[in-house]
Amino acid sequence: MKINCCHTKGVGEQDQPHGVSKIIDHKTSFSKGAVIMETKDAFSNPKETIYKNQAEQIIKNLKRRNMTGIYCENSEIAVREICAKIPDGALVGLGGSETIIESGLVDALRKMNIRLLDRYKDGVTRDEVNEMRRTGLLSDVFIASSNAITADGQLVNQDGIGNRVACMIFGPKRVILMVGMNKVVSTVEDAVARIKTTAAPLDSIRVNVETPCSRFGFCKDPHCTPPNRICSQLVVIESSMSPDRITVVLVGEELGY
Repeated sequence: MKINCCHTKGVGEQDQPHGVSKIIDHKTSFSKGAVIMETKDAFSNPKETIYKNQAEQIIKNLKRRNMTGIYCENSEIAVREICAKIPDGALVGLGGSETIIESGLVDALRKMNIRLLDRYKDGVTRDEVNEMRRTGLLSDVFIASSNAITADGQLVNQDGIGNRVACMIFGPKRVILMVGMNKVVSTVEDAVARIKTTAAPLDSIRVNVETPCSRFGFCKDPHCTPPNRICSQLVVIESSMSPDRITVVLVGEELGY
C-alpha cells in the first residue's frame, strides 16, 4: 500500500475504504492534525507502522484536550513542517532539549528570518541564557520537547529551573513540542517512571550535574537534594484553555532522552 500522507478522520468526513488513506497536502495546517509520511510501503517496516498507529490515536486524544497533534515519519520532515509554521520576524524561544538539537531543528531555525533566542550558540554565557529564559516567556513561538506523552494525550514534564514548563503553561503565544515516539507511554505513572529512570540520569550527565541517578543509574529520590538535583517541578498538562496553542509534533524516530 502506498501512502503519501494521511490524517485522522474529522467531523463530517466519510470512512475510507479498507487499505485506502486520505491524501492531504504537506502544507496542511497543524490545526487539522495530520500524519505526514513519504511514499512507501507502509508494511515494510513494522516499527514505522506501530508508530503511525500510535500517533493517530494520540492525535485524536490531543484534539479532545484542545491541543493539536501532527505525526512526521522522520526528523527531516518534522523540521520542515515546524519551520513552515513560524512567521518571519517572530521572537522564538527555546527550551532545554536534546531532541531539537539532534534533529537539526536548531540549525534550521538559525537560517530563518526570525529573532531566535539561541541558548545553544557558541560562547553564550550563563547570564545570557538566563536572560533568554526570561525573555522566552514573552516569545511568539516557544519550541521544546516533552519528557513523555501518554497514549491519551497528556504531556508530562519535569524541570530543574522551571522555565520550560512555565512557557508550556502560559506566556508564549504558541508552543511547538517536538517529540520522538520513544517518549510515548501508556499512563501518567509510566511517564513519571520514564522521567526518573531514563530522562533524568541522561540529562544529568548532559548538563554536568552530579546527581545520584547519574552515578547509580537509578532514582534515589529521598537522597537527591539541591543543588545536585534536576527534578524540581513536575507538570502534567491535561488540556489547553486556548485552542491549538500547543502543537505536538510526533516524530517516528528515537529522539532525545
